[in-house]
Amino acid sequence: MNFSQKLMELRRSKGMSQEQLGEKLGVTRQTISKWELGQTTPEMDKLAAISDLFGITTDELIKGEAPEVSSSGFRAEKTAPVRLGLEYKSSRTVRGIPLVHVNLGLGRRTAKGIIAVGNKAVGVISAGFLSVGVISAGLLCAGLLAIGTLSAGIIALGAVAAGVLAFGGVAVGVVALGGLAVGVYSIGGAAFASEIAAGGLAHAKIAIGDSVQGTVEIPQSIPAEQARALITEHSPGTPGILTDIFSAIAENISTAD
Repeated sequence: MNFSQKLMELRRSKGMSQEQLGEKLGVTRQTISKWELGQTTPEMDKLAAISDLFGITTDELIKGEAPEVSSSGFRAEKTAPVRLGLEYKSSRTVRGIPLVHVNLGLGRRTAKGIIAVGNKAVGVISAGFLSVGVISAGLLCAGLLAIGTLSAGIIALGAVAAGVLAFGGVAVGVVALGGLAVGVYSIGGAAFASEIAAGGLAHAKIAIGDSVQGTVEIPQSIPAEQARALITEHSPGTPGILTDIFSAIAENISTAD
């Protein structure tokens, strides 16, 4: 008996429809149909899930092998690998993807769901050592909003952050704020920018701070209106909110007596 026949037999023995089995495994009814017709075969993680669901070994599932019987007449059980950790997968799915998938523990564990939590996590909202999602958090993460040690996204927060808006110890972005900030507009201990930079060390077309280098250098406090006029003249494309922020910084530069 091949895999497709075995799967159909197991499903029917439990009185499950293809749709019900698909919900338990986090796949569509069409996927179950293709498996049972022998058009496609499941990946290893799905084979393991099917084996667990029906209480048989993967050898019995794939090869149709019966359990071995020892010379003493006792059934020789095949020991499945020990899996340490926690896994939860919601029965509710969205286009075959679990609404919630939590997969934590030792080894290479991946969580895929609308909400995903795992060593590796992929989802609309994801959290993990390595995470990818619209909103993601982890050691290494990427997404629309990324929060992590190393993060990349439209809005990125982390020890090292890269994005349109980047906040971090080292920040690289269109607007960057950090200990070391590099961008079109940057604010930081050391700030480097193509347009405006403000910081202890500032290098840009318009440089504001204690130690400055640029076309327009502002090393000491000036009125906000004067700073706004300089920004409008030398960096006319600067958004209004950033003009206000840099003008306020220029007005409040601390100078040593």
